[in-house]
Amino acid sequence: MQVVAAEFRTHGGRVVEPRLATEEELARVHDRDYLGMIRETAGRAVALDPDTYTSTDTYEVALLAAGAAVSAVDHVLDGGRGARALAMMRPPGHHAERNRAMGFCLFNNVAIAAAHARARGLSRVAIVDYDVHHGNGTQWTFYEDPSVLFVSSHQFPFYPGTGAANEMGRAAGTGFTVNLPIEAGGTDADHDRVYLAAALPVLRQFKPELILVSAGFDAHMDDPLGGMRVTAQEFGRLTALIAAVADECCQGRVVAVTEGGYDLKALAASLRATIAALAGDTTLADLPAPTGATPRGDACLAAVLPDLKRYWTV
Repeated sequence: MQVVAAEFRTHGGRVVEPRLATEEELARVHDRDYLGMIRETAGRAVALDPDTYTSTDTYEVALLAAGAAVSAVDHVLDGGRGARALAMMRPPGHHAERNRAMGFCLFNNVAIAAAHARARGLSRVAIVDYDVHHGNGTQWTFYEDPSVLFVSSHQFPFYPGTGAANEMGRAAGTGFTVNLPIEAGGTDADHDRVYLAAALPVLRQFKPELILVSAGFDAHMDDPLGGMRVTAQEFGRLTALIAAVADECCQGRVVAVTEGGYDLKALAASLRATIAALAGDTTLADLPAPTGATPRGDACLAAVLPDLKRYWTV
């Protein structure tokens, strides 16, 4: 991460140490009883679920991760037109539910960031999640909330078992959850297809005042946990596509929050591509659309678009 931070500086970025998230910030997303239970793990090694363990320092590190996401939102909202930020952290967050740790996640960093943006007065916040795993915790946090649009592309079926095309929200939030389930083996071209045909049109129509990106890189072709075939260049392109929508809709305001990514070389390359896109040093002209057949992207759209058309023009 130190190497990637140095890369960020070369693009004119400023590297800032995170602060601890406050209980008030966490409680916008998590039950206070759950926060107390996680607090009790401080200084201990505890198994929270079959995949999620703490060490003696995990509680403090998780507070710093959530605090980094909140601080990144503050930086962008206070930074004027075109302000962007990348919060690099472990543990990730998008699997953490209101009262449950899972999938390496204790606090849902991106959801906490979105709730903080809403608390600061924004009316519409969008979250785009391109991690290989579905962000179940983020989805359930805002499942009935029309002020937060959640768009997720992910391998399906796969852990954690959620993220089907027909999971679209509930009550007032119906239509504001957009799942793009892609079969294992999805390529750059498959992902580009579903973003251009579904994710980006919905984003534009929602007109967010801030876009948050759950920037997980475990859909990379070299990642040991996923089954996708995405390249680092495509992560840069997806980020650039999202940033272009932000330029149109919300003064360019984007906050990216890291999630998964478990091959170090692939993670570093993907972060570099993402940083370049956020900094505007890599444009879509530098990242041409991938070529090739898109059978998995086409199958995803066939499952998603019929219902999605009830709520959005796609």
